[in-house]
Order: sequence, then structure tokens, then C-alpha cells
Amino acid sequence: MRHKCLVEILSSLLILLFVYTAVNKIIGFSSFKTVLAQSPLIGSFAAVIAWFLPLVELGTASLLFFASTRKAGFYAAACLLIVFTGYIGYMLLFSSQLPCSCGGVLKFLSWRAHLLFNVVWILVAMVGLRLMGGRQSDKYDNRK
Repeated sequence: MRHKCLVEILSSLLILLFVYTAVNKIIGFSSFKTVLAQSPLIGSFAAVIAWFLPLVELGTASLLFFASTRKAGFYAAACLLIVFTGYIGYMLLFSSQLPCSCGGVLKFLSWRAHLLFNVVWILVAMVGLRLMGGRQSDKYDNRK
């Protein structure tokens, strides 16, 4: 029962994170797209990424919301966060130009703080996966 409750908490936290970041990107869409275009790594794909990324974040939140797809949601969250973290790491190591396309309160984080922030969220997703283990989500939800 404690594992089930912890899985619910972790998935809820990730849902909040992904919905918050997606909504901020959508609200500030033109600014988000402009900043992406300034990135030396992904600038040429800015228009596609600007539309694709919020949709993927909302899709990941949706997977995490339903018990039947929660495990896939944890995998999606971990993968997405690993990609974000890799991008931040690349930019810190190889780019002198560090445009930040983050919205909301995240835009106030330094790139190094954002790297640490993402690592913590990767751990949240990994703990959720570990707690779910190899069990089918429907079997997991009926556990006592």
C-alpha cells in the first residue's frame, strides 16, 4: 500500500512538472520559438520543436495520469528528462551562447541549477519505475 501511495505521489509530481512546463511554452509560444531558434544545437529545428515539445510533455503527463499507462509514462518522463539534461550538459560544455527557452519560474534558474533540477526529476521518474517494478499496472493497482 505504501508503494502504491508513493507511486501516486511521484506520478502526480511529474504530471505537475510536465503540465506546468508545457502550458508555459504554449502561453509564451512566440518567445519560446524565438529562443529555440537562437540555440546553436537545435536552432534550425525551432519551429518543429516549439510545437512538438509541449505536445510530448502533455502526452507524457497523460500517460502518467492513468494507472494502465503509468509505467509507460514513467519511461517517457525519464527519457524526456534525460534528453533535456543531455541538451543542457552539451550546451554547458560546448556552447558559449546559452539561450534559455524555459518558462515560468524555471527561467530564473542558472544552466547549472537547471542541470541539477533535471537530475532530481530523473531520479523521481526512476524511483517511480523501480517501485512499479516488472508488474503489470492493473495487477499493481489491485495490490494491498
